[in-house]
Amino acid sequence: MSDTIYAVSSGQPPAAIAVIRISGRQAIVAAAALCGDLPAPRRAGVRVLRRADGAPLDEALVLLFPGPRTATGEDLVELQVHGGRAVIAAVLSALGEQPGLRQANAGEFTRRALLNGRLDLTQAEGLGDLLMAETEAQRRAAQQASEGGVRRQVEAWGERLLALSGQVEALIDHSDEGDVDAHALQPVREAIRALASELGQAAAQPPVEGLRDGVRVVLAGPPNAGKSSLLNALIGREAAIVSAQPGTTRDRIEAGVVRAGTAWLLTDTAGLRAETADPIEAQGVVLADAAMRAADLVIWLGDDPPPVKALWVHARADMPERTITPVGPDLAVSARNGTGLEALWGELEGRAHALTPALDRPAFNQRQRDLLHSAVDAIARAGDTSDILIVAEELRVGRLAFDRITGRADVEAVLDALFGQFCIGK
Repeated sequence: MSDTIYAVSSGQPPAAIAVIRISGRQAIVAAAALCGDLPAPRRAGVRVLRRADGAPLDEALVLLFPGPRTATGEDLVELQVHGGRAVIAAVLSALGEQPGLRQANAGEFTRRALLNGRLDLTQAEGLGDLLMAETEAQRRAAQQASEGGVRRQVEAWGERLLALSGQVEALIDHSDEGDVDAHALQPVREAIRALASELGQAAAQPPVEGLRDGVRVVLAGPPNAGKSSLLNALIGREAAIVSAQPGTTRDRIEAGVVRAGTAWLLTDTAGLRAETADPIEAQGVVLADAAMRAADLVIWLGDDPPPVKALWVHARADMPERTITPVGPDLAVSARNGTGLEALWGELEGRAHALTPALDRPAFNQRQRDLLHSAVDAIARAGDTSDILIVAEELRVGRLAFDRITGRADVEAVLDALFGQFCIGK
C-alpha cells in the first residue's frame, strides 16, 4: 500500500458537487501542492486549487484527516469541488501529474480500511450489500452487517469457544499424558454441545442472499394455462407476450418487482407437455423444469396436481367454464379482472417469511454460512468425543472458522472477488 490513491467518491457527474478522495502517505502533500496553505485537520476550509504552473482549477472545500483515525486508516484528504465533468477531469489530471499518486482501483479505499483494521471482512461485505441495496429490507440487513452486527455475534461465540478451549487446556495441563477424568470433562462437553446447537440454529437461518437477490417465484403449468397473463398482472406491466396460440412462451422470461420492501424475481416458463415435435419448444420445457426445481416458490397453474411442491392456483377464474373452483387448488385467480391477486400475493408473502432472514438479528451470507457450518461440525465433534486431545483440536478448528468469517485468517482469498463489485471511489 505504498501508493497514494485518488478517485471521485461521489455520484456520476454532472452534479452540484463532487467529492474527490486522496488516501495514502502523500495525501496531505498532494493536497498542499494543489492549494498551498491547508486548513487545520478535521476543519473544512475553502481553497483555490491550482495546477503546478499556478493556473486555477476550481474553488473547493478541503478537509484533512490525518491517519490512522480515518476511514482508510491512512492520511486522507477530501476535495469537494464543483461537480461538472470538466472540473473533475481537470482536478484528477492535476493529481495524476504528481509523483507517487495513481487512480484507485474498484473498492480500493475500503480494501485499505480492511487491511488497516478499520473494519473487518463482514463489515466490508455488508458495505458492499449496502451500496447495492434497492429495498428497505436489503438496506436494513446490509446496514446491520456494515455496522458490525455480524462481527459482534461471531466474536461473542468466539469468546465462549475460547473460554471452553481454556478449560480443556487446563484439564490437559493437569492430566497425566491426556488421561483425564471423564467426570471432569463432562460439564465442558455439555457446554460445547450447547454452543454447537446454538450455532446450528443460526446456520440454519435463511441466507441474506434471499433479501439481496429476491425471492425466486416460477410460474409453471401446461400450455395456455395463463402463466404469462398472471405474470403481467402480478408485476403490473406487460413483461410477457400473451397469445391464445399454445407454446407462445419458449424461453424463461424474468421480471423483478418490489412489494412491501421485499424484492421478488418472477419467472414465466414454457408450457409443460409430455411430447412436442418442435425442438425449440422442447428446449423450453427443459428450461422450465430446471427453473421449477431451482425456484424458492412455484405457482402451478395446471388443472392436474403439480409435479413439485407448489402453490396450486386455479387460473382464469373469470371464464364462464372456470367460475367454480375445483377441489385441490389453494385459491382461484383471474389475471383479467384481478380476482384473487391480493390473496395470491398474501400467500406468497406468508411463505416467503421462511425464505428470508429476520431483520432483528444478524443475517449471514453464503460464505459466512459455509464457515459457520464448518465451525458447527468441528464443535459438535468436540462434544461427541471423550478424547481430550481431539476435543482441543476440534475447538481450534472451530476458532479458525470464526477467524475466517471475520477475515482474521485467509482474508486474501476473498478480497479480489469482494472488492471487484465496489465502485472506484469506494
